[in-house]
Amino acid sequence: MKKIPMMLQLALILFCIMAIPTAILTWYSGAQIIENSEKAIGESSLAGLNANRKLNENALANLAQDTARLAATNVFESIRSFETYNELNSSYNNVSKALSVLDELRNLNRRVDGVNSSYFYLNDSDYVISTNNGVTTLERYEPIEWTTEALADQRGISGVWVPRMLETGEHVVSYVYPLNRLSSPTSGLIVVNMEESQVGKYLDTAEVADSRSLLLGPDGKVISYSDKSLLLTDGFKLPYVKELLTQGADEGYVFHELDGKRMVYAWSRSALSGWWNVSWSSMDELMSESREMQGNIILLTGAIILLGTVLAVILATWLSRPLRQLVQTIRSKSNLDVAGKNELAFLNSAFKRMQEEEEGLFQLLQEREQDTRSFAVHRLLRGEIPPRLAEMFPEMYYRVVVVSIDQYRRYVGNTNVETRSYHRYLLNTKYESLFPEGIIAHSVYHTDGCMVIVLNFVQEEQEDKHELIHQALEKIRDESYALLEHTVTIGVSDVADAPEMVAERLFEAMELIKQRIINGAGSIMYWRDEEEHSRKYIDTESNERRILNFLDAGDLDGIYKELETIRCLISVEKNISYDNIMFIYHQLMGATIKHLRENHIATGRMIMGKGDIYTILAGMDTLDELEEYLRNIFREIVQNLDHSTTEINHGERIIQYLKDHYREEIVLKDMSQEFGISYSYMRKVVYELTGKSMIDYLNQLRIEKAKELLLDTDLTIKQIAAEVGYYNVQSFNRFFRKYEGMPPSGYKTAKSKNA
Repeated sequence: MKKIPMMLQLALILFCIMAIPTAILTWYSGAQIIENSEKAIGESSLAGLNANRKLNENALANLAQDTARLAATNVFESIRSFETYNELNSSYNNVSKALSVLDELRNLNRRVDGVNSSYFYLNDSDYVISTNNGVTTLERYEPIEWTTEALADQRGISGVWVPRMLETGEHVVSYVYPLNRLSSPTSGLIVVNMEESQVGKYLDTAEVADSRSLLLGPDGKVISYSDKSLLLTDGFKLPYVKELLTQGADEGYVFHELDGKRMVYAWSRSALSGWWNVSWSSMDELMSESREMQGNIILLTGAIILLGTVLAVILATWLSRPLRQLVQTIRSKSNLDVAGKNELAFLNSAFKRMQEEEEGLFQLLQEREQDTRSFAVHRLLRGEIPPRLAEMFPEMYYRVVVVSIDQYRRYVGNTNVETRSYHRYLLNTKYESLFPEGIIAHSVYHTDGCMVIVLNFVQEEQEDKHELIHQALEKIRDESYALLEHTVTIGVSDVADAPEMVAERLFEAMELIKQRIINGAGSIMYWRDEEEHSRKYIDTESNERRILNFLDAGDLDGIYKELETIRCLISVEKNISYDNIMFIYHQLMGATIKHLRENHIATGRMIMGKGDIYTILAGMDTLDELEEYLRNIFREIVQNLDHSTTEINHGERIIQYLKDHYREEIVLKDMSQEFGISYSYMRKVVYELTGKSMIDYLNQLRIEKAKELLLDTDLTIKQIAAEVGYYNVQSFNRFFRKYEGMPPSGYKTAKSKNA
């Protein structure tokens, strides 16, 4: 190589420089095209699957919302008193009411495409109103017992979706919506049957042949699939489906061989229903265009290499003269010890020397970047000694200053993340510039609205240093308020004479910040060891007892006075600890909650509904804020106690009325007018007092009296039914069986045998 003319070597180099990278680029680009195409196809499959899932969820959600809106109307209230089919058909007016319900169900069907049918069932009745069979008895309609199992784990007022097959053999996804006192004055349920084929249309919108879409329930049951014979079977038995859905991810895509074909599988799980959406497509069809593009690139690369060969020869001839002149110039001006080599070997040695120098420079820059100032300060605050510490902190003594934003939660609520980040940047830069010469300051953001400044200085003339530091801290307080429009509290630790003690000094400064609750916002506080050792404990048990007594008497002024007394006791005691203050107020709230519960007063709405009250108390900055917060809580408790007393008085009157008139026919709405309250309020009062609805309470009164008559008299079942307020034996038997689990005759026989 050393004797080969430079022009030929250069031509060869140029050819290699052009041909080899081009070939590598062609190979790499082809591989990337395939890889990126596969990735794009996978992401596209997942995106399409998610779009179809959302389309299906929106359609089902719209149907559920329409059902809930229908339940909220009073259309069902007109027929809730008709418990039998015969009663419903006893008059034209009753039939008209049932037909009105039927019309509303048909309107519900028209709002969403693909609804097969819907029906309404009134609890304890013997008929249904359906869009496919009209008004009919339960015996003539399909079984509805499956709804009980479907609603077994249902909570609240929402409905549930259940995939099933009708008696006609059609597959549907049924929405079962229970009507109860939370959603409607009528007790019953609405069932809407969405055709499985319509669900399949929402899910299967792929334009590629050999593509499948599958919808599974949380337990793996097939809800929708192109092969209808597999509906309602175990979908995990389908090839690769179980392995796919048991990976632990809620969505994603993978590539898998199936029957000799490479397939792309995508899956996504609904956060609302827990249903699994799965699709798979053949990669051969999806990748046809990408493979064609790869072939064209290879042909184009061959042409480029051929043209580059000719160009390399021309360039080598043209470049050889200036290159030789360059080598001669470098030889004359450098001390490189390269003998017996041609110009290319010489340049190679020169470039290697340059590369070694560049690598050394890059390594040095990496070390400098790793040893950044903020990283070193954070390590120092954690108790670690970073390398090259003396370059940042050359002096012997340290102090840690914590600057905490007052009312930080309000500050966070009024600013966004970007603004807060910008504020931290400005404050850290400004803090370091406010300390005078002789005091080295490095500032970093710590946590929860706290900036930490590490000071480094010479201990000589301590009093002068203390005064200079205090003046700088006052400037920090003023500059912070000007930028944040929030005051800041500053805690200054004791002096440390070794970097290992900086972490301990950080703890001291953070403890001082807690004393903001006594000293107030905007304070500058210094650590004093003697104060920490002389902390005094304050007990406010007598104040708690008086507050609870005032609470029982409904005396808000007395409660306010005791809260003020507690605040004054804490304020005048300089050496009380923050933990003691929190204990006082936490103990007061705990005693209040316990007292209310011991007196059978619900605390959920008055206290527990406000969130974690103890965390809220701990987040308060000052004693004034704590007192004002507790004043509001006790005021609301007293107001609720007054309201509860009124409800109990109404409840006792209503209960007594029911006990006196249970034998009569009671119209509850007329009864509420007689008491001068609304019907809904009357139901609420009775439920909160007895834990039962008015209907259940009235029926239980009647059944208890009927049990006495069955055992103590010789009256017939019909006579006993009339005696306790039932005007037909069928209703009496039905309610007796509901509450006692057996008919009246069976109850009498069982009790007689035991006697």
